[in-house]
Amino acid sequence: MPHYYSLGKIPHKRHTQFRREDGNLYSEQLFSTEGFSNDYSLLYHIHPPTEIISTDDPYEVQPRIAEEKMLKHRSFEGFSVKPEADYLKSRKPVLVNSDCHIVLAAPQQSMKDYFYKNADADEMIFIHRGSGVLKTQYGELAFGYGDYLVIPRGTIYQIQFEDADNRLFIVESFSPIRYPKKYLSPYGQLLEHSPYCERDIRGPQRLTSIDEKGDFLIRMKKKGRMYGIHYGHHPLDVVGWDGCCYPYAFSIHDFEPITGRVHQPPPVHQTFEGHNFVVCSFCPRLFDYHPLAIPAPYNHSNIDSDEVLYYVDGDFMSRKNVTKGMITLHPGGIPHGPHPGAVQRSIGAKETKELAVMVDTFHPLMLTVDALEIENPGYTMSWAE
Repeated sequence: MPHYYSLGKIPHKRHTQFRREDGNLYSEQLFSTEGFSNDYSLLYHIHPPTEIISTDDPYEVQPRIAEEKMLKHRSFEGFSVKPEADYLKSRKPVLVNSDCHIVLAAPQQSMKDYFYKNADADEMIFIHRGSGVLKTQYGELAFGYGDYLVIPRGTIYQIQFEDADNRLFIVESFSPIRYPKKYLSPYGQLLEHSPYCERDIRGPQRLTSIDEKGDFLIRMKKKGRMYGIHYGHHPLDVVGWDGCCYPYAFSIHDFEPITGRVHQPPPVHQTFEGHNFVVCSFCPRLFDYHPLAIPAPYNHSNIDSDEVLYYVDGDFMSRKNVTKGMITLHPGGIPHGPHPGAVQRSIGAKETKELAVMVDTFHPLMLTVDALEIENPGYTMSWAE
């Protein structure tokens, strides 16, 4: 959970009268992704957040499954996903299960004619290329290369991009995305051994309250369908809020790698967790310093998880022919490790400049039609070359 945060003006006590200058009451809204049983925020609107004036017919956006079951290593060229003007249309699910969807996107334009709400899933948007501003009811979050944007489900937002060259790696989580429990005190503070702390978390800034009536379209995703809900006032009309449930940004460049005398296992790179999956950040770091250390990762058996690695930048000594935006999938059930020759080449290396995002899922992933369109043939046999 993010730590307690407040922005704008709020009343002294919650659930009490809080009036505008004209004497009318502000509308209080409790926002939580887990009912009344976990983290929440209280938002104060100029208008009631319930004023729906019309609805559009929904349309299907459920991922198209191409392979439900498989057992072989796969590789995909993420940057082969073709750019599209519209943000929502640009989002292409490539690997999915009942816990999360892994999505690639290359939007060319900012969201102008509508707002978006994912009513099913928290979203973790990793910015591989591009910069801009995420606008929400909580305020604005400026973002750039290497930022994770973590957006609780149900958050209404717009993204404003600075230009047309944008590449996003997105995880939609059907459970809350949280800091790993092993990094937290019993009361929620990030502990001293955590690879990042609260100072690294960027909360919303520049809360702008827009008091405007009209017809405002919010596209809402629910159960694989996209709904068009029209509201009679601008949705970003919040004058103040406080709590522990809100969107935030964290830069992968602020992740402090944990190193040791010998090669450290992947959990030291853990950054976020959801139900039945984790997210890890592989960042530039010094290699192991035992005199006989082998910096390359050892072969390991994926029995209980599917491993997805999204390559961002730098040199990857354990893999051949790596490109920016490449995704590798190593499914549970068969071992994997460095490509031939990588172990010997790594001996004596002092550091790595690699940058990558890893998602380990504890239930098998299914491949979509969009994934097969960008697959690298022959990756399964690349260890025999």
